[in-house]
This record gives sequence, structure tokens and C-alpha cells, in this order.
Amino acid sequence: MDFSEVIGQQHIKSHLIKTVENGRIPHTQLFIGNTGSGILSLALSYAKEILCHSFKKGSDGYVSCANKIEKLAHPDLHFVYPINTNEDIKKNPISDNFANEWRDFVLKNPCASLYDWYQFIGIEKKQGNISKFEAVAISKKLSLKAYEGGYKVMIIWMADKMNNECSNQLLKLVEEPPEKTVLLLLTENAEQVLVTIQSRCQKLHIPLLSEEDIQSQLINNHQVNYNEAKKISHQSNGDFNKALHILKNDDDEVFFENLFVFWVRTAFKAKGNKTAINDLFDWSEELAKEGRETQKKFLSFCLEIFRQAMLKNYKADSLIYFESHDGKFSFDKFSAYIHQNNIFEIKEALEDAIYHIERNGNAKIIFTDLSIQLTRLIHRKELI
Repeated sequence: MDFSEVIGQQHIKSHLIKTVENGRIPHTQLFIGNTGSGILSLALSYAKEILCHSFKKGSDGYVSCANKIEKLAHPDLHFVYPINTNEDIKKNPISDNFANEWRDFVLKNPCASLYDWYQFIGIEKKQGNISKFEAVAISKKLSLKAYEGGYKVMIIWMADKMNNECSNQLLKLVEEPPEKTVLLLLTENAEQVLVTIQSRCQKLHIPLLSEEDIQSQLINNHQVNYNEAKKISHQSNGDFNKALHILKNDDDEVFFENLFVFWVRTAFKAKGNKTAINDLFDWSEELAKEGRETQKKFLSFCLEIFRQAMLKNYKADSLIYFESHDGKFSFDKFSAYIHQNNIFEIKEALEDAIYHIERNGNAKIIFTDLSIQLTRLIHRKELI
């Protein structure tokens, strides 16, 4: 992966290149941003700059170094990512157990999401994590000298998935880093990274991609015509991975939208309607059968749709990218019920549900409670 292959993010690229050229590479950095904005691509390109910098560009040594990184096979480039047991790995899994799958996954699409990764290794019904067993492996790898005599780079993808034991072990390494070792922590949820680790990292916020950058990439690299590329780039909301899913027509959003539409329609009818209330109970029970990662992804989808509805209600049309796949669902009519007097409580209820799902709460109870709250909030009048 080379910086020239990274979509957009020109100022971020320039900053990272300068740190290498000036010999001022922070030993621990926290990259904060959406996977679809190219956060992993940036980290891989940065690793290439660091590990190949000692060679003159174009030389045999540089070409060899670059090729190894291109194949994710450089001996001084290490990866850590969330995993769990699956049909092949039954006990105490660590990232190295999934090294081949990781290479295939990243080389196919470095902008892919955490949920995509879980599906790829068959753990989408579980919650991945970076455990104490990983912490031991990290310590061993970073205690060794660099194989090629220069820097060692470790990329920890989704660093917010480290459990407490792993986080505390990593903190020791962050406080006393081995010589010529660079730790790149990548996360979409910085607030879930241990505060004491955050305080010792140089933070780099990676913004969402512009519609123009996504549009150009679709036209130039995926043979999409101009009008289709423009439409997809708007719908993807700065997330290139989402753009690819829309292009392939395999996005979960159709499934999620159907769940959402049934939910809000039933919640709206449930006031004094026993049948509708029973339908909400059935809906909660069906959703509870899905994997926890799917449940969390659906709740995040709901958060965004409610946010879009509020924007629509207040005429901020230029910020709206949601387009219903259900021709019978009127987003305009729905948005009239989402306003300043209920949006904050709806948001809080959804975020609380995500919190409890993450902590293995009873999903049926969580979704039933959320549904009951929605029946009350969606009927609240807007006070002017």
C-alpha cells in the first residue's frame, strides 16, 4: 500500500510523510476515524514509509521492502485485530491464528468494516476482542530486535476492542517503548480506549471522505458511470466501504430498513393498541435471535436514520443522503415526528441499548424496553 493509492486525505498524507522525512516519528499514535475513510490504508502506507525509508527509492532494497509490505509479509510489520473462537480455533485465540485470513481480507478491501471482518472469519454472531493472550504475544514480538535492523511497526486495528488486561499490558509498553518501535492504534471509538493510553498517544483524526473523492474513485477504479457514481457517493456519507456495498447491492441497509420501518410503524400504532404491542414483542424476540454485532449495527443504523429525519424536519436537505428502498415508506412524513423535543431522548435510548448489548444484556428485554420507549417518544408533540 502506497500513499498514492489512498483515497483523498491529502493533508494527512503530507503530515505523515514529513514525520518520517524529519526523523520525528512519535512512538505511539492513535488514528481516530471511520474504517471507510481509509484509516487502515493510511496506517499501511505510513508503515511502508517508515520501514523502507532507509533504502533509496527505486533501489533493489527499497523494491524488496515495498513488495513485502504490499503482501503484508514484512517481518517487522505486525498486526493485532479483534478475534474470537470459531470452528477452527477453539481456545485462547490470538491474531496470529488468523494471519492468512487477515491478509486476504485486507488485500481485498482495506476500507472494510469490523462487521465485515467478523463475517469473513465466521464470528459475526459473537463479539470479537483483543485479549490477555494477545497481550503476551504483543510483548514477545516487540521485545525482539527488528529482523531487518531498522524500525518495527505494530498496527493495532480496532484498538478499542482491547480488554482491560490487554490494555494494561500495552500501557507498560507505551510508557517504556522498545527502541525504534512504532505503535499505531486505529479506532473508530477513541473514548473506549483506556484513558491512560490515550494520554500518551499523539492523536490523529481522520475525517470522512469527500463526495468528490469517492465519486472519482468509483469512476476511475470501478468503471461506474458519472451519474451512478454521484448518487452512490452521496448515499455513502464519506464511507468508501459503504459505497462499495451499495455498488455491489449487498448492503445490510435493505434488511435494516425493513426492520426499522416495521418497528417505527408498529410503535406509532401501539398507543392503546394491544395487537401492535404484541407485534413489538414479536419484533423484539426476532431481533434478539440475531448476533450481537448485527444488533449493534442495526441500532447504529437507527441512530443515523433518526438524525437524518431531524435534519429533514428542519429543512437541512443538503445534509440528507438517506433514500428509502421501500417505496411505501414516506421519509418526509416520518421526519415530521422527529424534532428537538424527542430526538435527544431517542438518541439516548438507542445508545443505552448499544451499551447493554455490548455487555451481554438480555437482548429480548433490551429491545422490548427500547420499543416501549419509542411508542411514547414518537408521539411527543413539538413545542415551538
